Amino acid sequence: MKALITGGSGFVGKYLREELEEAGWTVYITGLEEEGAEGLPEHFCHLNILEQVAIENLLRRLRPDVVFHLAAQSSVALSWRNPALTVDVNVKGSVNLLEAIRQAGEPWPQTVLIGSGEEYGHILPQETPVTEENLLRPGNLYAATKAAQNLIGKIYAQAYRLPVVLVRPFNHIGPGQLPGFVAADFCKQIAEAEAGLREPVMRVGNLTARRDFTDVRDVVRAYRLLAEKGRPGETYNVGSGHAVEIRELLRCLLSLSKGDIQAEVDPAKFRPVDVPVLEADIRKLQTDTGWMPTFSLEKTLEDTLNYWRAQIQNGDKC
Repeated sequence: MKALITGGSGFVGKYLREELEEAGWTVYITGLEEEGAEGLPEHFCHLNILEQVAIENLLRRLRPDVVFHLAAQSSVALSWRNPALTVDVNVKGSVNLLEAIRQAGEPWPQTVLIGSGEEYGHILPQETPVTEENLLRPGNLYAATKAAQNLIGKIYAQAYRLPVVLVRPFNHIGPGQLPGFVAADFCKQIAEAEAGLREPVMRVGNLTARRDFTDVRDVVRAYRLLAEKGRPGETYNVGSGHAVEIRELLRCLLSLSKGDIQAEVDPAKFRPVDVPVLEADIRKLQTDTGWMPTFSLEKTLEDTLNYWRAQIQNGDKC
Protein backbone atom coordinates (compact mmCIF):
# COMPACT_ATOMS: atom_id res chain seq x y z
CA MET A 1 0.00 0.00 0.00
CA LYS A 2 1.15 3.51 -0.81
CA ALA A 3 -0.04 6.40 1.38
CA LEU A 4 0.17 10.17 1.08
CA ILE A 5 -0.15 12.17 4.31
CA THR A 6 -0.80 15.88 3.88
CA GLY A 7 0.72 17.81 6.77
CA GLY A 8 2.66 14.69 7.61
CA SER A 9 5.56 16.40 9.38
CA GLY A 10 3.36 17.55 12.27
CA PHE A 11 2.68 15.91 15.63
CA VAL A 12 0.09 13.37 14.45
CA GLY A 13 1.68 12.89 11.04
CA LYS A 14 4.92 11.59 12.51
CA TYR A 15 3.08 8.96 14.52
CA LEU A 16 0.87 8.02 11.56
CA ARG A 17 3.90 7.57 9.32
CA GLU A 18 5.48 5.23 11.89
CA GLU A 19 2.22 3.27 12.23
CA LEU A 20 1.88 2.80 8.47
CA GLU A 21 5.52 1.94 7.88
CA GLU A 22 5.42 -0.68 10.64
CA ALA A 23 2.44 -2.19 8.79
CA GLY A 24 4.52 -2.38 5.59
CA TRP A 25 3.15 0.67 3.78
CA THR A 26 5.19 3.05 1.62
CA VAL A 27 4.54 6.54 2.96
CA TYR A 28 4.91 9.97 1.37
CA ILE A 29 4.28 13.12 3.37
CA THR A 30 3.76 16.75 2.43
CA GLY A 31 4.71 20.00 4.10
CA LEU A 32 5.45 23.64 3.36
CA GLU A 33 8.68 24.91 1.81
CA GLU A 34 9.70 26.69 5.01
CA GLU A 35 9.78 23.42 6.91
CA GLY A 36 13.15 22.76 5.30
CA ALA A 37 14.82 19.41 4.75
CA GLU A 38 16.68 18.69 8.01
CA GLY A 39 15.31 15.67 9.83
CA LEU A 40 12.56 15.05 7.27
CA PRO A 41 11.96 11.56 5.88
CA GLU A 42 13.10 10.45 2.44
CA HIS A 43 9.65 10.65 0.87
CA PHE A 44 8.93 14.29 1.73
CA CYS A 45 7.15 16.50 -0.81
CA HIS A 46 6.86 20.27 -0.54
CA LEU A 47 3.20 21.19 -1.00
CA ASN A 48 0.86 24.06 -0.19
CA ILE A 49 -2.71 22.75 -0.03
CA LEU A 50 -3.97 26.15 -1.15
CA GLU A 51 -2.50 25.35 -4.59
CA GLN A 52 -4.88 22.89 -6.26
CA VAL A 53 -2.85 22.36 -9.43
CA ALA A 54 0.19 21.41 -7.35
CA ILE A 55 -1.92 18.83 -5.52
CA GLU A 56 -3.17 17.40 -8.82
CA ASN A 57 0.37 17.09 -10.15
CA LEU A 58 1.54 15.31 -7.01
CA LEU A 59 -1.38 12.88 -7.08
CA ARG A 60 -0.79 12.02 -10.73
CA ARG A 61 2.89 11.42 -10.03
CA LEU A 62 2.51 9.30 -6.89
CA ARG A 63 -0.84 7.59 -7.49
CA PRO A 64 -1.32 6.77 -3.78
CA ASP A 65 -3.74 4.09 -2.63
CA VAL A 66 -4.74 6.17 0.40
CA VAL A 67 -4.63 9.89 1.22
CA PHE A 68 -4.73 10.97 4.87
CA HIS A 69 -5.61 14.66 5.08
CA LEU A 70 -3.93 16.00 8.22
CA ALA A 71 -2.86 19.42 6.91
CA ALA A 72 -4.82 21.91 8.99
CA GLN A 73 -4.75 24.89 11.29
CA SER A 74 -5.51 22.80 14.38
CA SER A 75 -5.32 25.26 17.27
CA VAL A 76 -8.61 26.50 18.72
CA ALA A 77 -6.78 29.42 20.35
CA LEU A 78 -5.21 30.47 17.04
CA SER A 79 -8.57 30.22 15.28
CA TRP A 80 -9.83 33.02 17.52
CA ARG A 81 -6.78 35.15 16.73
CA ASN A 82 -6.61 34.40 13.01
CA PRO A 83 -9.98 33.23 11.68
CA ALA A 84 -9.14 34.00 8.04
CA LEU A 85 -6.10 31.70 8.08
CA THR A 86 -8.16 28.98 9.73
CA VAL A 87 -10.86 29.19 7.04
CA ASP A 88 -8.30 29.25 4.23
CA VAL A 89 -6.37 26.19 5.41
CA ASN A 90 -9.20 24.08 6.80
CA VAL A 91 -11.98 24.79 4.29
CA LYS A 92 -10.32 25.96 1.09
CA GLY A 93 -7.46 23.51 1.55
CA SER A 94 -9.87 20.58 1.92
CA VAL A 95 -11.85 21.62 -1.16
CA ASN A 96 -8.61 21.90 -3.13
CA LEU A 97 -7.58 18.41 -2.09
CA LEU A 98 -10.93 16.80 -2.92
CA GLU A 99 -11.20 18.59 -6.24
CA ALA A 100 -7.62 17.65 -7.10
CA ILE A 101 -8.39 14.00 -6.34
CA ARG A 102 -11.45 14.16 -8.60
CA GLN A 103 -9.56 15.88 -11.41
CA ALA A 104 -6.59 13.50 -11.20
CA GLY A 105 -8.90 10.72 -12.35
CA GLU A 106 -9.48 7.11 -11.43
CA PRO A 107 -8.47 4.97 -9.70
CA TRP A 108 -9.30 7.30 -6.85
CA PRO A 109 -7.45 6.82 -3.57
CA GLN A 110 -9.29 6.04 -0.37
CA THR A 111 -9.30 9.44 1.34
CA VAL A 112 -9.43 9.88 5.11
CA LEU A 113 -10.48 13.41 6.07
CA ILE A 114 -9.51 14.26 9.63
CA GLY A 115 -12.02 16.50 11.37
CA SER A 116 -12.51 17.06 15.09
CA GLY A 117 -14.76 16.20 18.00
CA GLU A 118 -14.95 19.97 18.49
CA GLU A 119 -17.48 19.99 15.63
CA TYR A 120 -20.21 18.84 18.02
CA GLY A 121 -19.83 21.94 20.15
CA HIS A 122 -22.43 22.51 22.83
CA ILE A 123 -23.71 19.01 23.52
CA LEU A 124 -26.90 18.70 25.56
CA PRO A 125 -26.68 16.57 28.74
CA GLN A 126 -28.85 13.82 27.25
CA GLU A 127 -26.60 13.65 24.16
CA THR A 128 -23.51 12.43 26.04
CA PRO A 129 -21.69 10.35 24.86
CA VAL A 130 -22.20 11.94 21.47
CA THR A 131 -22.85 9.84 18.36
CA GLU A 132 -21.87 10.67 14.78
CA GLU A 133 -25.49 11.54 13.92
CA ASN A 134 -25.75 14.23 16.60
CA LEU A 135 -26.62 17.81 15.64
CA LEU A 136 -23.49 19.95 15.20
CA ARG A 137 -23.32 23.15 17.24
CA PRO A 138 -19.72 24.37 16.78
CA GLY A 139 -18.58 26.57 19.64
CA ASN A 140 -15.49 28.09 18.05
CA LEU A 141 -14.12 29.02 14.65
CA TYR A 142 -11.83 26.01 14.36
CA ALA A 143 -14.78 23.69 15.00
CA ALA A 144 -16.90 25.50 12.41
CA THR A 145 -14.26 25.01 9.72
CA LYS A 146 -13.96 21.30 10.52
CA ALA A 147 -17.74 20.91 10.40
CA ALA A 148 -17.68 22.54 6.97
CA GLN A 149 -14.92 20.12 5.87
CA ASN A 150 -17.06 17.18 6.96
CA LEU A 151 -20.08 18.40 5.00
CA ILE A 152 -17.98 19.05 1.91
CA GLY A 153 -16.40 15.60 2.17
CA LYS A 154 -19.84 13.98 2.31
CA ILE A 155 -20.91 15.92 -0.80
CA TYR A 156 -17.89 14.69 -2.75
CA ALA A 157 -18.54 11.13 -1.59
CA GLN A 158 -22.20 11.28 -2.61
CA ALA A 159 -22.01 13.37 -5.78
CA TYR A 160 -18.82 11.96 -7.32
CA ARG A 161 -18.60 8.56 -5.60
CA LEU A 162 -15.19 9.43 -4.19
CA PRO A 163 -14.19 6.93 -1.48
CA VAL A 164 -14.01 9.46 1.36
CA VAL A 165 -14.04 8.38 5.00
CA LEU A 166 -14.66 11.15 7.53
CA VAL A 167 -13.16 11.12 11.01
CA ARG A 168 -13.90 13.13 14.14
CA PRO A 169 -11.04 12.52 16.56
CA PHE A 170 -11.48 13.87 20.07
CA ASN A 171 -8.55 15.24 22.13
CA HIS A 172 -5.41 13.26 21.32
CA ILE A 173 -2.28 13.70 23.38
CA GLY A 174 1.20 12.25 23.70
CA PRO A 175 4.95 12.86 23.54
CA GLY A 176 5.94 15.54 21.04
CA GLN A 177 2.76 17.61 21.12
CA LEU A 178 3.25 21.37 21.14
CA PRO A 179 2.52 23.27 24.39
CA GLY A 180 -0.43 25.08 22.81
CA PHE A 181 -2.48 22.05 23.89
CA VAL A 182 -3.46 21.49 27.50
CA ALA A 183 -1.65 18.26 28.40
CA ALA A 184 1.59 19.31 26.71
CA ASP A 185 1.33 22.76 28.31
CA PHE A 186 0.95 21.25 31.78
CA CYS A 187 3.84 18.82 31.20
CA LYS A 188 6.15 21.55 29.93
CA GLN A 189 5.40 23.79 32.92
CA ILE A 190 6.06 20.93 35.37
CA ALA A 191 9.34 19.99 33.64
CA GLU A 192 10.49 23.63 33.72
CA ALA A 193 9.61 23.94 37.40
CA GLU A 194 11.46 20.72 38.23
CA ALA A 195 14.52 22.05 36.40
CA GLY A 196 14.39 25.38 38.26
CA LEU A 197 13.61 27.33 35.08
CA ARG A 198 10.42 28.78 36.56
CA GLU A 199 8.82 29.20 39.94
CA PRO A 200 6.98 26.08 41.18
CA VAL A 201 3.62 27.50 40.15
CA MET A 202 1.62 26.34 37.13
CA ARG A 203 -0.63 28.71 35.21
CA VAL A 204 -3.87 26.98 34.26
CA GLY A 205 -7.13 27.86 32.55
CA ASN A 206 -10.59 26.31 32.85
CA LEU A 207 -10.27 23.14 34.91
CA THR A 208 -13.95 22.18 34.89
CA ALA A 209 -14.21 21.37 31.17
CA ARG A 210 -14.46 17.63 30.52
CA ARG A 211 -12.67 16.17 27.51
CA ASP A 212 -12.20 12.74 25.93
CA PHE A 213 -8.42 12.16 25.81
CA THR A 214 -6.79 9.41 23.72
CA ASP A 215 -3.14 8.56 23.17
CA VAL A 216 -1.96 9.67 19.73
CA ARG A 217 -0.50 6.20 19.16
CA ASP A 218 -3.98 4.70 19.53
CA VAL A 219 -5.48 7.42 17.36
CA VAL A 220 -3.21 6.78 14.37
CA ARG A 221 -3.94 3.06 14.58
CA ALA A 222 -7.62 3.96 14.27
CA TYR A 223 -6.81 6.05 11.18
CA ARG A 224 -5.05 3.09 9.54
CA LEU A 225 -7.94 0.75 10.32
CA LEU A 226 -10.44 3.26 8.94
CA ALA A 227 -8.43 3.52 5.72
CA GLU A 228 -8.61 -0.27 5.45
CA LYS A 229 -12.15 -0.92 6.70
CA GLY A 230 -14.05 2.38 6.91
CA ARG A 231 -17.17 2.85 4.78
CA PRO A 232 -17.05 5.69 2.21
CA GLY A 233 -19.25 8.65 3.06
CA GLU A 234 -19.45 7.66 6.73
CA THR A 235 -18.23 9.67 9.73
CA TYR A 236 -16.44 7.99 12.64
CA ASN A 237 -15.71 9.24 16.13
CA VAL A 238 -12.25 8.39 17.46
CA GLY A 239 -11.81 8.71 21.21
CA SER A 240 -11.55 6.79 24.44
CA GLY A 241 -15.30 6.89 25.07
CA HIS A 242 -14.72 8.49 28.49
CA ALA A 243 -14.43 12.20 29.33
CA VAL A 244 -12.43 13.49 32.31
CA GLU A 245 -12.17 16.93 33.85
CA ILE A 246 -9.07 18.94 33.02
CA ARG A 247 -8.69 19.11 36.81
CA GLU A 248 -8.16 15.32 36.82
CA LEU A 249 -5.48 15.68 34.15
CA LEU A 250 -3.74 18.24 36.34
CA ARG A 251 -4.08 16.09 39.48
CA CYS A 252 -2.54 13.08 37.75
CA LEU A 253 0.40 15.10 36.41
CA LEU A 254 1.09 16.76 39.76
CA SER A 255 1.18 13.30 41.35
CA LEU A 256 3.93 12.39 38.85
CA SER A 257 5.91 15.57 39.47
CA LYS A 258 9.03 15.91 41.59
CA GLY A 259 8.66 18.51 44.30
CA ASP A 260 5.86 20.74 45.52
CA ILE A 261 4.25 22.48 42.53
CA GLN A 262 1.12 24.57 42.92
CA ALA A 263 -1.49 25.56 40.31
CA GLU A 264 -2.93 29.05 39.86
CA VAL A 265 -5.75 30.04 37.54
CA ASP A 266 -4.67 32.43 34.77
CA PRO A 267 -7.59 34.31 33.14
CA ALA A 268 -5.49 34.74 29.99
CA LYS A 269 -5.70 30.98 29.42
CA PHE A 270 -9.49 30.96 29.22
CA ARG A 271 -11.16 30.77 25.78
CA PRO A 272 -13.85 33.27 24.75
CA VAL A 273 -16.26 30.31 24.57
CA ASP A 274 -15.55 26.88 26.06
CA VAL A 275 -17.68 23.77 25.57
CA PRO A 276 -18.40 22.12 28.97
CA VAL A 277 -18.12 18.46 27.91
CA LEU A 278 -17.02 16.44 24.87
CA GLU A 279 -17.27 12.65 25.12
CA ALA A 280 -17.28 10.27 22.17
CA ASP A 281 -19.56 7.35 21.45
CA ILE A 282 -17.11 5.03 19.67
CA ARG A 283 -19.34 2.02 19.00
CA LYS A 284 -19.43 2.65 15.24
CA LEU A 285 -15.62 2.69 15.02
CA GLN A 286 -15.36 -0.46 17.11
CA THR A 287 -18.03 -2.30 15.11
CA ASP A 288 -16.52 -1.53 11.71
CA THR A 289 -12.81 -1.89 12.56
CA GLY A 290 -12.47 -3.77 15.87
CA TRP A 291 -10.35 -0.89 17.27
CA MET A 292 -9.84 -0.53 21.00
CA PRO A 293 -7.59 1.95 22.87
CA THR A 294 -4.54 0.34 24.45
CA PHE A 295 -2.80 3.19 26.33
CA SER A 296 -4.17 4.32 29.70
CA LEU A 297 -4.43 8.04 30.37
CA GLU A 298 -1.90 7.73 33.17
CA LYS A 299 0.64 6.05 30.88
CA THR A 300 0.16 8.70 28.19
CA LEU A 301 0.64 11.53 30.68
CA GLU A 302 3.72 9.88 32.16
CA ASP A 303 5.27 9.45 28.68
CA THR A 304 4.44 13.06 27.77
CA LEU A 305 5.91 14.42 31.00
CA ASN A 306 9.09 12.38 30.47
CA TYR A 307 9.33 13.72 26.92
CA TRP A 308 9.28 17.31 28.22
CA ARG A 309 11.78 16.47 30.96
CA ALA A 310 14.14 15.23 28.24
CA GLN A 311 13.51 18.33 26.12
CA ILE A 312 14.30 20.65 29.03
CA GLN A 313 17.36 18.64 30.00
CA ASN A 314 18.63 18.89 26.41
CA GLY A 315 18.13 22.65 26.43
CA ASP A 316 15.00 22.82 24.24
CA LYS A 317 12.82 25.55 25.72
CA CYS A 318 10.31 25.83 22.84
